[in-house]
Amino acid sequence: MSNSSIGDQFEELIKIVQRLRGPEGCPWDKEQTSESLISYMLEETYEVIEAIDEKDWDGLKEELGDLMLHIVFQATIANDNELFDISESLKNINEKLVRRHPHVFDKKNLVKDNIKPNWELQKHKEKKRNSRLDGIPQSLPGLIRAQRIQEKASYVGFDFQNEDDIWEKILEEIEELKNAQEKNNKDEILEELGDTIFSLINLARFLGVSADDALRKSNKKFVARFKMIENELSRRGKNIEKSSLNEMDDIWNTIKKNNNP
Repeated sequence: MSNSSIGDQFEELIKIVQRLRGPEGCPWDKEQTSESLISYMLEETYEVIEAIDEKDWDGLKEELGDLMLHIVFQATIANDNELFDISESLKNINEKLVRRHPHVFDKKNLVKDNIKPNWELQKHKEKKRNSRLDGIPQSLPGLIRAQRIQEKASYVGFDFQNEDDIWEKILEEIEELKNAQEKNNKDEILEELGDTIFSLINLARFLGVSADDALRKSNKKFVARFKMIENELSRRGKNIEKSSLNEMDDIWNTIKKNNNP
């Protein structure tokens, strides 16, 4: 697809949303606000993630369009309220990308080392932030936010030196969690469990994987295997509520041994 046809399609989407919000438009679309659309936009974002996880490229094509609709919707509402229009958003991101990639767009600056830390430093200066940990949304899911906090701290050298140090920290936190459990102190359990999870996320970051991705894949695997247990028990003519844990464990272990899924 040519750049002109991409631009035409984008402009058509803007016009459609504007018409839906216009005097003769859709009552539902006209009454929406930036705030009222947050949950829908979040849902569309997770549907994009799910399509990527499933490698459902037709689904991804559709979900990216749905997400783009919400981006245009938000910009249209802002324009209706005389705050800004989408061309300003596009101008801002275009300028920002060029400014924060001098190693690409500034031929006099060919330094390609420490690209990500340099990006973070540039952003920190531009935003005039007080802390290097500022700018991480409070509303991010806990796993993602924890990993971003750790990443930002690591960019200024506040980091473990190797995996062995992280494992030592994880084992230390697990021991503290066990002690809290033995004392049956709920406040300590909550704190030490959080510290243990935070340390595991640190290991994920150090190994170059997303803790959130890892957990989502484990969730998916557990659901698939549990459904296989249900199906196997149903095939045997048994009700899962009346089946023993040992029987379910045996089926689970068979599934796991056969690498399903």
